[in-house]
Amino acid sequence: MGIFNRSKNTAATTAVQGPDLAHLTGDYTIDAAHSKIGFAVRHAMVTNVRGEFAEYEGKLHLDGSDPAASTAELVIKVASISTGQAQRDEHLRTGDFFDAAAHPEITFKSTSAERVDGDTYRLHGDLTIKGTTRPVVLDLEFTGAATDVYGANRVGFEGGTSVDRTAWGLTYNAALETGGVLIGEKVKLALDVSAVRAS
Repeated sequence: MGIFNRSKNTAATTAVQGPDLAHLTGDYTIDAAHSKIGFAVRHAMVTNVRGEFAEYEGKLHLDGSDPAASTAELVIKVASISTGQAQRDEHLRTGDFFDAAAHPEITFKSTSAERVDGDTYRLHGDLTIKGTTRPVVLDLEFTGAATDVYGANRVGFEGGTSVDRTAWGLTYNAALETGGVLIGEKVKLALDVSAVRAS
């Protein structure tokens, strides 16, 4: 989740032009109190169940002069999952799904980054869930930078991706009498991140 950058053409490598963000170069910590990591998955073939993780921490290194040198790391506490329904949340923590007792954390670590155009960026990385690591690609929009009322320098990003939960061993399901399955395999991940620059 950084200031990312470069594309290639057949003739030479050229930087994709965007706003001048060199002044934002530095290390940042995700402010969980002002951020959200959410998800949505199809339920009973007719609607979406939405949820989020309440406890997580992450850090970013943003390089405005060379966005491809930006990096991101994120650690999510599985037990903090919340969908607004306690019984469902407890089921999600069991071995049928995340197995929070054996695998208490979900982690993401970036492997590369690029500016797509303007304020749009793409972050490639490894997502580890339930002991399985798979590559994912996050599409993100840089939503701005500001100094808050306490003097902290902040940057914001929002975006996400879609993943197949079964690729991480989250295969639990049940057949419906009318056809189809109870839980969709496609999960939409959504990030809305505010990060504070280290002083």
